Amino acid sequence: MSDSNTTDFTNPSTFILLGIPGLEVAHVWISIPFCAIYAIAILGNFTILFIVKTEPSLHGPMYYFLCMLAITDLVLSTSILPKTLSIFWFNSREIDFSACLTQMFFLHCFLVMESGIFMAMGLDRYVAICHPLRHSAILTNSMVAKIGVIVVLRGGILILPSFLLARQWPYCRTNIIPHTHCEHMAVVKLACADTRVSSYYGLFVLFCAMGLDVIFIAMSYIQILRAIFSLPTKDTRLKTFGTCGSHLFAILAFYIPALFSFLTYRFGHNVPLHFHVLTANVYLLVPPMINPIIYGVRTKQIRDRLLRLITHKGTTFYSCCSGSQTKFRADLSGELALGPLP
Repeated sequence: MSDSNTTDFTNPSTFILLGIPGLEVAHVWISIPFCAIYAIAILGNFTILFIVKTEPSLHGPMYYFLCMLAITDLVLSTSILPKTLSIFWFNSREIDFSACLTQMFFLHCFLVMESGIFMAMGLDRYVAICHPLRHSAILTNSMVAKIGVIVVLRGGILILPSFLLARQWPYCRTNIIPHTHCEHMAVVKLACADTRVSSYYGLFVLFCAMGLDVIFIAMSYIQILRAIFSLPTKDTRLKTFGTCGSHLFAILAFYIPALFSFLTYRFGHNVPLHFHVLTANVYLLVPPMINPIIYGVRTKQIRDRLLRLITHKGTTFYSCCSGSQTKFRADLSGELALGPLP
C-alpha cells in the first residue's frame, strides 16, 4: 500500500508543513526567540502607529511612510508566525490548500510592498537632505497617498500571476512542505508539471521589482552621503550620518537575507535545508522587530513623544496613588479624632 502522503492526487485538500526539517526536537526551544521577536514587533509597530496618529506634529511624509512600513511589518510577521508556533507547540502541521495559497500570496505581496516602501523612504530622505527647501512642495500629502497606492498596486499586480500559476498546477507527488510556511518555491516544487515558468517569473519579480528598488535606494543614499560630507560642521555630519547609517542597517537586514533565501532556493542545492528555512524566517521576523527601533526610537520626534507619554502616565499614576494616600490618611485622622465608635 502506498503512503498516504504520496498517493496520486491533484490539488490536495491539505498540505503538511514540517516546520524546520532536521531540528524537530528543538522546535520548542526555537519557538522562544521566535515568540519574543514577534511580541517586540507587535508592540513596537503598534506603538509607532499610535504615536503618529495621536501627535499632529508627526503628520508628515516621513511618518506616513513609517506607518505604511509598520502596517506591512505587522502583516508580514502575523502571516506566518501564528501557524509556525502552532507547529512548534501543538504539532499542528496541516494547512488547507486554499489557506496555503492565500498565505503565499499575502506573504510575497507584502514583501514586494515593503521593498517599495523602503524605496519611497529613501526618496523622502534624499529630498529632505539634498533639497530641504523643496521637501514640503515635492512630497505633499497627496503625493504620499499616490506613492502608497502605487506601492500597494504594484505588490498585488506582480504577485497575482505567481498565485494563479501555483493554483493551476497539478500536485501529485506529495503534500509535504519542508518549511514553516507556504513559501512560493517550496509549494511549486511539489507540482508534477513543468514549473519553469513559475521559477522564471519569480526571478523576474525578484530582479525587476526588488532589484530596481535596491538600485534606486543605493543611488539615493549615494547622493545623501555626498550631501552629508559637504555639511559645514563635523557634529552635523556625524549626527546625520548616524541617522542614515541606522536606516541603511535596517534596509540591509531586510534585503540580504531575502535575496539569499530567494536565490538559494533556486540555485543553492548544497545549502542545508534547515539553514535555508531559518534564513527565510529571519528576513520575515527580524526586520519587523528592528524597524520600529531604528525608525521610531532613533527618530527624535517619536522618541520625545514616547517619553512624554510614558512620563505623563507615570505622573498620573503617581498623582492618583498620592491622592489616595492623602485621602486615606485624612479619613484615618478623622476617625482617630472622633474616637472609637460606641
